Amino acid sequence: MSTSSPEAVKKLLENMQTDLRSLSMECKKKFPPVKEAAESGIVKIKTIAVRNTGILAALKENSLEVVQPFLMGCGTKEPKITQLCLAAIQRLMSHEVVSEAAAGNIINMLWQLMENGLEELKLLQTVLVLLTTNTVVHDEVLSKAIVLCFRLHFTKDNITNNTAAATVRQVVTVVFERMVAEDERFKGIVEQPPPVQGNTNRRSVSTLRPSAKDAYMLFQDLCQLVNADAPYWLVGMTEMTRTFGLELLESVLNDFPGVFLEHQEFSFLLKERVCPLVIKLFSPNIKFRQGSGASPAPVEKPYFPICMRLLRVVSVLIKHFYSLLVTECEIFLSLLVKFLDGEKPQWLRAVAVESVHRLCVQPHLLRSFCQSYDMKPHSTKVFRDIVNALGSFIQSLFIVPNTGNSTAVGAPAGGSGSGSQGAALGGPGAGGVGGNLSTQAAFEYRGTWIPLMTVSVQGSAKATYLEMLDKVEPPSIPEGYAMSVAFSALLDLVRGITSMIERELAVEEEAAAEFRATHPDDEWQAQPGAHLVWEEMVSACWCGLLAALSLLLDASTDETATENILKAELTMASLCGRLGLVTPRDAFITAICKASLPPHYALTVLSSNAASLSGKAYSIQGQSVQIISPSSESHQQVVAVGQPLSSQPQGTVVLTAKNIQCMRTLLNLAHCHGAVLGTSWQLVLATLQHLVWILGLKPGMGGALKPGRAVEGPSTVLTTAVMTDLPVISNILSRLFESSQYLDDVSLHHLINALCSLSLEAMEMAYGNNKEPSLFAVAKLLETGLVNMDRIEILWRPLTGHLLEVCQHPNSRMREWGAEALTALIKASLAYKHDPPLAQNQRLQLLLLNPLKELSNVLHADIRQKQLESVLQILQSQGDGLGPGWPLVLGVIGAIRNDQGESLIRTAFQCLQLVVTDFLPTMPCGCLQVVVDVAGSFGLQNQELNISLTSIGLLWNISDYFFQRGEAIIQELEREEEVLQKQAQEKGETLNRPFHPAPPFDCLWLCLYAKLGELCVDPRPAVRKSAGQTLFSTIAAHGTLLQQPTWHIVVWKVLFQLLACVRTSSTTADKEKIESGGGNILIHHSRDTAEKQWAETWVLTLAGVARIFNTRRYLLQQLGDFFEAWEVLLNHIQSAALSKNNEVSLAALKSFQEILQIVTPVRDSGDAFAVIGVPPVLIDPLSASGPGRPLVRSDSLVERLTRYNGAELQAPPPGEESALEDSALWWSAWNTWYRTGTDSTRPPSGPGEKFSFIPSQPFLTALIQIFPALYQHIKPNFSMEDLRKLGVILHGAVSVPISSDASPFILPSYTEAVLTSLQESVLTALDVLQKAICVGPENLQVMYPAIFEQLLLFVEFSCKPPQYGRMETKHVANAKYNQIQLFAPAEWVALNYVPFAERSLEVVVDLYHKTACHKAVINEKVLQNVIKTLRMPLGLKYACPSESTWKLAVSSLLKVLSTGLPVARQHASSGKFDTMWPELANAFQDFLFTKSTPPDNLSIQEFQKNEAVDVEVVQLISTEILPFANFIPKDFVGQIMAMLNRGSIHSQSPSFTEAEIDVRMREEFSKVCFETLLQFSFSNKVSTPQEGYISRMALSVLLKRSQDVLRRYVEDERLSGRCPLPRQQVTEIIFVLKAISTLMDSLKKTQPENVDGNTWAQVIALYPTLVECITCSSPEVSSALKEALGPFKDFMQPPVSRVQNGES
Repeated sequence: MSTSSPEAVKKLLENMQTDLRSLSMECKKKFPPVKEAAESGIVKIKTIAVRNTGILAALKENSLEVVQPFLMGCGTKEPKITQLCLAAIQRLMSHEVVSEAAAGNIINMLWQLMENGLEELKLLQTVLVLLTTNTVVHDEVLSKAIVLCFRLHFTKDNITNNTAAATVRQVVTVVFERMVAEDERFKGIVEQPPPVQGNTNRRSVSTLRPSAKDAYMLFQDLCQLVNADAPYWLVGMTEMTRTFGLELLESVLNDFPGVFLEHQEFSFLLKERVCPLVIKLFSPNIKFRQGSGASPAPVEKPYFPICMRLLRVVSVLIKHFYSLLVTECEIFLSLLVKFLDGEKPQWLRAVAVESVHRLCVQPHLLRSFCQSYDMKPHSTKVFRDIVNALGSFIQSLFIVPNTGNSTAVGAPAGGSGSGSQGAALGGPGAGGVGGNLSTQAAFEYRGTWIPLMTVSVQGSAKATYLEMLDKVEPPSIPEGYAMSVAFSALLDLVRGITSMIERELAVEEEAAAEFRATHPDDEWQAQPGAHLVWEEMVSACWCGLLAALSLLLDASTDETATENILKAELTMASLCGRLGLVTPRDAFITAICKASLPPHYALTVLSSNAASLSGKAYSIQGQSVQIISPSSESHQQVVAVGQPLSSQPQGTVVLTAKNIQCMRTLLNLAHCHGAVLGTSWQLVLATLQHLVWILGLKPGMGGALKPGRAVEGPSTVLTTAVMTDLPVISNILSRLFESSQYLDDVSLHHLINALCSLSLEAMEMAYGNNKEPSLFAVAKLLETGLVNMDRIEILWRPLTGHLLEVCQHPNSRMREWGAEALTALIKASLAYKHDPPLAQNQRLQLLLLNPLKELSNVLHADIRQKQLESVLQILQSQGDGLGPGWPLVLGVIGAIRNDQGESLIRTAFQCLQLVVTDFLPTMPCGCLQVVVDVAGSFGLQNQELNISLTSIGLLWNISDYFFQRGEAIIQELEREEEVLQKQAQEKGETLNRPFHPAPPFDCLWLCLYAKLGELCVDPRPAVRKSAGQTLFSTIAAHGTLLQQPTWHIVVWKVLFQLLACVRTSSTTADKEKIESGGGNILIHHSRDTAEKQWAETWVLTLAGVARIFNTRRYLLQQLGDFFEAWEVLLNHIQSAALSKNNEVSLAALKSFQEILQIVTPVRDSGDAFAVIGVPPVLIDPLSASGPGRPLVRSDSLVERLTRYNGAELQAPPPGEESALEDSALWWSAWNTWYRTGTDSTRPPSGPGEKFSFIPSQPFLTALIQIFPALYQHIKPNFSMEDLRKLGVILHGAVSVPISSDASPFILPSYTEAVLTSLQESVLTALDVLQKAICVGPENLQVMYPAIFEQLLLFVEFSCKPPQYGRMETKHVANAKYNQIQLFAPAEWVALNYVPFAERSLEVVVDLYHKTACHKAVINEKVLQNVIKTLRMPLGLKYACPSESTWKLAVSSLLKVLSTGLPVARQHASSGKFDTMWPELANAFQDFLFTKSTPPDNLSIQEFQKNEAVDVEVVQLISTEILPFANFIPKDFVGQIMAMLNRGSIHSQSPSFTEAEIDVRMREEFSKVCFETLLQFSFSNKVSTPQEGYISRMALSVLLKRSQDVLRRYVEDERLSGRCPLPRQQVTEIIFVLKAISTLMDSLKKTQPENVDGNTWAQVIALYPTLVECITCSSPEVSSALKEALGPFKDFMQPPVSRVQNGES
C-alpha cells in the first residue's frame, strides 16, 4: 500500500495524533512546554486534515510546526520520550512530509543527541531514513548528517561502531545514487557547461548540479581524510581511519564508475587525488625487503589492512578507469608485478597474486594493456611483464631456499603469526609427501611438494585475502595457496585471451564469408589493427606462459590439473596456429610432445626446437626465466614399459599415466586443429610415432594401428589401465587421420610432407639392421590417402613417390608395409567413384596406375609379389573399366625376369590367365599385341615349366579369340592405324611397328607366330614341343585369315627362320648325357641328351613346315617365289635327313614323303580344293575350309579367301608353264633325294672313322621307299645316268650294316629266311623301274641290262656280303645275341644277305624269262653275266653261307639255261654268245667238282638229295647241250666230255690223306656221268674224230683205273688178314665194280662197230682180276662182284674166226 493512498493518509493522521497524545501524556508532569506544544500540534493536524484536500502536501508545508513538538521532546534527553519522538519523526520522514527546513532542524537535534551520546542506534536509523526517503537534505545539512554517522563510528561501543560503519556506507551510496538519478533527469537537456579555467581550484564545483556537488564534496573529503588531511566539507570530523576511508573510496569507485567517467570534475579528482594517494600509500610495501631488518634507516613496515585495501582500490581503478588513467595504471601494474617478488612477505605476494588473478579474468582489459603499453614504442611491456611475473612467481615457489623447513617460509619478519601458521599447515613438510600423494592434488618438483587447492570457480577471481577486511594482522597463508591462485590465474588468462581472440576471429571469418558471397570478384581486406593486437598479445605472453605451463605440467600430480595445463597449451598452440605465429605454435606443441614422451627421451625434432627456444632468454626485471627441463624423478604412476624407437638399441623406457594423458591431448590437437598445424605436423607426428612405438601398436589393415606384440627385445609391458586405453588411442589416431579429409589442400600437404619426412627418418633408422622398423608414418600415409580419395590427385604424386622409395628399402618389414600401403591406395583409388568417373578421366586413371608400374623396378621379390597380387585383385574388381590403363597393367604383369623365383611368376601368370580368359574383349585392340608379348614372355621364363606350357596354351586361346572376333578387331585396328598414320605424318616420321607393310590385323597374327617361333627354340624340350604344335596348329587353323602377301612373311620370316634356328641348335647341341631330370623323374634313353631332345624339336618343326607346304601348297604357289621356297624346304629336309640322329633323319624323310604326295593342282574347274588335301566328298562347290577347322562357318570360306586374296579362287589356266614349273619342282626333289641318298650311304673312308655315324635301317628303308613315288613324276626324263645314280644308292643302302643292339629287332632269327623291309623296298624300287620299262617306249629297254647288273650284284651278296667301307662287321651268325656285354662298343653286324640275294636271283630269273629275247639283253651279254654271277655260289656249294643259296643257284641256272640256251643257239652265228660258253663250262666244272666238303652232320637222305641235284645238272647236259653239239663251240664240248669223264671215274686219289677220309662216293652221280659219257662216246652221232677220241681216251683211262683198284684191293685184303679194310677202300672197290657192270651194260647196248677193239681188250683183261677178288671177306664187295661178273656171260662165246681174221 503506497504512502499516498487515502487509507495510508488517514492512518498517518491517526498515528500522528496518537503520538502527540502519548507525548503530551509523558511530558505532563516534568516538561509542560512539551505537553502544550503536543496538544497544539494535535489541533494543527486536525485543522490541516479538515482544510486541505492534498493532506500530504499541506503537512509538508507545515512540517516545521508539525515536527516541532517531537524535536522538543528529544530535547528532554529522557530515553522513553526520545524514543517515542524519534519513532514519530521517522514515520513522518517515511511519508515524505518533511520540508527542507524541518529536516535541518531534525539533523541539528540529532547532532545534539549524538554529542550527548544518547540513543545512538536510533539516531543512525533516523539519519538513514531521512536520507533515503527523500532528497530534502543536502549541502551543509547533508555533510552534518554524514559527519554525525562518522562520529558514531568511532564510539566505544562495538555495535554502534559497526552499525555506524554500515550507515556511513549506505549514506555514501545514497549521495552518489542521488547524483545518478539527477543525471538521469537531466539526460535530455544539453547544457553548455561554462569553460573550466585550468583546474587550479580544487573546489571549482560551480558547474555541477546540486546532488553532483554533494557527491563531489563528499568524495573529495574522503580523499583528504585518507591522506590524513583536513576535510573541506565534512566539518566536525574528529577522527578517521585509513582503512575505512579506503574501503569507502573503493566502494564508490566500484559502484559508480559512470560518475567519474562522465563528469570531468570527477575524472580530475581521480587523476589528481586518488592516484597520487594510492601511490604514496604503497611506498612502504615497495621499499620493504624481507629480511632487511638490519638496514640503517628503519623503514615503515607494510601494513596488511592498508596494503590489501590499496590493492582492492587499484583493482577497481584498473578495471573501470583504465582508459582515463593510462599512465597511472602502468605504475600500478608495475607495482603489482613487484609485489609478486620472492623477497616480499608471503601475505603480500598472496594478495598480489589475487589481484593479478582479478586482472587475468578480464581479457578485454588485458587487450587494452597490450595496446596501450606493449604496442607503444617507448613503453614498459606491461602485459608481457604480468605474464612473465606470474611465471617466475610459480617458478620461485618451487625453488625454495630452505627446503628442509618449508613451514617457516611464509612467516613475516617480526610477525607473531608464525606459530599459528605452522599449525594451519598441518605440518606436511617436505617429508610428508608420500602420504598426500594419493589423496590430494599437488605439484611436486625436485623434492618440493605444493598442494593444490580449489581457490575459485573457473573464470572468476574469488579472492580470499583481499576480502579479509576485518583482519589487522597479516593472516597465515596455507601452503600451496599462492600456487593455486597463480595456477588459476594462468589458466584464466589463457582461457580469456584465446576465447576472446577466437570469438573475434570467428566474427571476422563470418564477415569475410559474407563479403565473398556478395562480392565474389573482390579480395576481402581484414582490418589489420585487430590482427596486430592479437599477434602482439600472443607474442608478448607466450614465452612466460610456456615456461610456467611446462613447469607445472612437469610437476603436476593431479589428472585434472594436468588436463587443465594441457588444455591451456593446446588452446595456445591452436591460437598461434590460427594467427600464423609459427615459433610460439611450435613451442607449445613441442612442450606437449615432450610431456608425452618419457623424460630425457632422445627425439631430435624436439631437442632442436627446444634449443632454439631456450636461446631466447626472457628477463623479467632482472630475473631470467628458463624453460625448466623436466625433473627426472617423477612420482607418477607408471603405466607402460616399452622399447625406445632409436637406431641404437637402448634399454626400456617407461610411460606414465601423464604421458598417456599428454598423448591424448596431442591427438586432440592434431584432430581438432590440424588445419593450423602446418609445419608442426612434423613434431606432432614424430612424437606420436614414438609413443605408438613404445606402446607397441602395430599397423593393421588399412593402416589403422592395433596393439601388437613387440617383435624383439624385452617385449612391451602394459598395465591394464593402459590396455583399456589402447583401443581408444588407436581409434583416436585413426580418426585423426580420417579428419584430414576436412583439412584444406595446403594443410593436407603439410600433413603429407610431415609423414613423408618421418617415414624417411624411419627408413634411415632401419638401414643396416634387421630391427623391427617403425611403420607409423607409412601406415598413416595410407590412412590419409584413403580418406582423401575425392582429391587424391593433389596428393598422389608425393604420396606414391615416397611409398615407392619405402618399397625399395632393404628392411623387409618396412618394404612390406610400403607395398601394402601403396597397393591398398591404388586399389582403393581405382575402386573409388570419382567425379567424373575414371572411364572419362583417362589422365587420372593413368596417374593412379603409374605407381603400380613403377613397382616393377623394385628388385625385391616380396614387393613384386604384393604388386602382382594387387594387380590380380584390381583385375578381379575393376578389370572391365581399365580401358587406357591396360598397357600399364600388362606391362606390370609382363615385367617378369628369370631371377624372380617361381611364386612371383606364378602370381603374375594368374593375372595373365585372368586377362586372357575374361578381359580380351574389353581391352583396346591395340593392347592385344602386348598381351601376345606378355604371354610369350611367360613361355620364355625358365623358372616354372608348367607355366611356360600353360602360357603356350594361352597363346592358342588368344589366337582363337583373334579368329572369332576377327571382323571387330580389324575395324578397330584400322581406325587406330589411321590415327597413328596421321600422327606420324604430322611429325614427319614413318609409322614404326613390327611387320609394318602388312595390314594391322595380319601384323597381330605375325606377332603371335613370331612369339611362338621364339618359344619353339626355347632351351626346354617340353616348351619347344608344345610351342611347335601350337604354332603349326594356329597357322593351319587360322591361316586363311591372312592376306596373300602376309603368307610371304610367314614362310620366309617365320617358318624358314624357325627351321634355320632349330637346325643350328640341333647340330650344336650337347651330347652329354643328362642325368635323371631331378627328383624321381627318369628320362627315357631316347631323350637323355640335349642333342636327342633337340632332335625331337627338329622333327616336329620340319614336319610342321612340310605339312603347311602340303596343305597350303595352292596358296603358296601363287606367291612369286614358290620355287625358291621349295628349294629351301628341300634343303632343310636334306640337311635333316643327313643329320647324325636317326630320329631326325627318319622324320625328315617322312616330311619328304609328305610333300611328295602332293598332287599337282587339278586342272578341271570343280576341284580347285583337292590341292589343299580335303577329301573331295566334303567339298561343296562354294565352300570348303582349311584343314584343322570345322567346316564352313556362316561367312563361307570362299568369301573369306576372296577377301584376303582379292580374287576368286581360280585354278591357274591350263598351260605349259605350270607343267614345266612342276617338273622343275620334281627334279629339284629328285636331286635332293639323290644327294641325301649318296651322302647317307657313302661308307666311311678310313679305319679311323670306325665310330662315324651309320644310318639306321628304317631310315634307309624310308629313303628307298620315296623313290617309287618320286619316279612317277620324273619318269619322262629319267635317263641311264639317273639309273646309274640310283643303282649306287641302292647298293650303298643295302650294304649298310646294323648295330648289334638293334639287330634282334630288325633281323629275323638267322634260320628264318626273310627279307628286311629295306631289302624289300630296294627290290620294289627296281620292280617299279622294270615295270615302267616294260610298258614304256622302246628306248627305255636299254635299261634292262643295267637292272640285271644291279640285281646280279645283289645276288653275289649271298656268298660275298658287301663291305661297308673298311668297317669290320661280324657275320650275323656270330653276333652273340644273348651275350652282348654291357658297355662294350656296339658291334656292327652285317645283315644276313642270303634271303635278299636269293630273292634278287628269283627276280633275275623272272626278268630273264621275260626279256631273254630283247636286243639289249642279248647285246649286253646278260646271260653270260648271270652265269658268271652264279658261278660263285655254285663253286662254293657247301661253303656257301646258306645251303639254300647253291640249291637256288642251281635251279636258277637250270631255269635260265632252259630259257637262254635256245636263244644262244639261235644267235650262235652272231658271236654274241661266244664268251658265254667257257663261263658255262667253268660253272659246271666248279659246281660238279666243288672244292668244298659236305658238312659232317649231313644225313644220308640229304646227301642223296644233293646228289640228285648233281644228277639233274648232268641230265641237263645230256638233254640240252650234247644233242646240239654242232651249234656249240668244240672246245666247250671237249670240256664237257672231260668233265663227264672225271665224274664217271670215282675220283679217289691213290694216297690216303686225312682230307679225303670223309669223301663219300657219289655212286649215282658217277653212274649217270658214266652213262652219259658212254652214251655220248658210243653214239653214232660222233661228228668229229676228236670227240670220239676224247671218249675213247676217257674209257681207257677208266678201265685202267679199275684194274689198279681191283689189284690193290686184293693185295690189301690178303695182307690185312682178319682186320676189315678201311671203309673208303671198300666203298671204292664197290664203286669200281659198279662202274664195270655199267660199262658192260653200255657195251651190250651199243652197236659193236662203235666200240674200239682196244676197249674190248681192256674189258676182257679185267676178268681174271675180278675172279681173284672172290676171296674177299666183305659181303658188300661180294654182292657188287657178283653183279660185275654177271654180264661177262654175254661175251662168253666160242671164238669166231672172224675175230681172228679181224686180228689178222
